[in-house]
Amino acid sequence: MTSESVRVGCPRCAAPVAELDPGAWSCPEHGEVVPLWRPTTASYDDFAGHLERAGSFPTYLPWPLGPGWSVSDFAVVAGGTEARATLTCVSGSSALDGPVDVIVISEEAGVGLGARVAGLGAGVGAERVDPGAELGEGTSLVKVRLGSYPVGLWPVSTSRAEGEWDRSVLAGEAEGRWLWIVLRPASAVLLLRDDWILRDVSATGPQLVTLPFGGPTPSW
Repeated sequence: MTSESVRVGCPRCAAPVAELDPGAWSCPEHGEVVPLWRPTTASYDDFAGHLERAGSFPTYLPWPLGPGWSVSDFAVVAGGTEARATLTCVSGSSALDGPVDVIVISEEAGVGLGARVAGLGAGVGAERVDPGAELGEGTSLVKVRLGSYPVGLWPVSTSRAEGEWDRSVLAGEAEGRWLWIVLRPASAVLLLRDDWILRDVSATGPQLVTLPFGGPTPSW
C-alpha cells in the first residue's frame, strides 16, 4: 500500500508497476522488481518516512547544506524490511553554473537506479546497469569524504545517453556498495573539488528538523 504523497515505481525505468500481492511488484519491462518509493514532493514528514523505510541502509546528503540549498528529492528501493538503494537530490545555485542539482545514489550491485539517473539506459538487455570497467583505472577525478573516509570517484561515460552533455556522472565504491553522484549542469562537477562531505543521515535525529526541503523536482 502507498500513501497519496508517495509514488511507487521500477528502480530501472519510468514504467508504472503493479502490485501483484502485498509486497510483490511487477514492472512491464523488467518483471518482478524491488519497488522504488519516491515522494510526490519533498517534505520533512516524507523524508522521515523515507528513512524509516530505508532502515540501516545509508542515505547520504552533502553536509552541511550551503545557504540557499535544499533537499528537492529522495527515494529508496526497498521491499519488506530490506533496502537495496537510496537516492537524494539537493538543489541550489552557483555563480558559474546557475541552478544546480546534485543527486547522490548508494546502491547494491545490479539495482540499476544509478544507471537510470545517469541516463545510461538501464533497460532490458542493456549493457550498463552498474558503472563501467573504467572505475578504478588511474587516479580518481575527485574525492569526497564519508566522515573521515575519502572515497575516490571516477567519471562514467554518458556518450551513448540522451542529453549526454547536460550532466556529469561520477561513481566509486563505498562500504561495499556503488556510490554515484550525478550533477546538472555538467559544469557543476567543479563544485566537487571543494572537499565535499557526504553524511549518512539515517541516524542523525533532531538535526534533520533544520533541513530545508522544496524546490523543483529533478527529472530522472
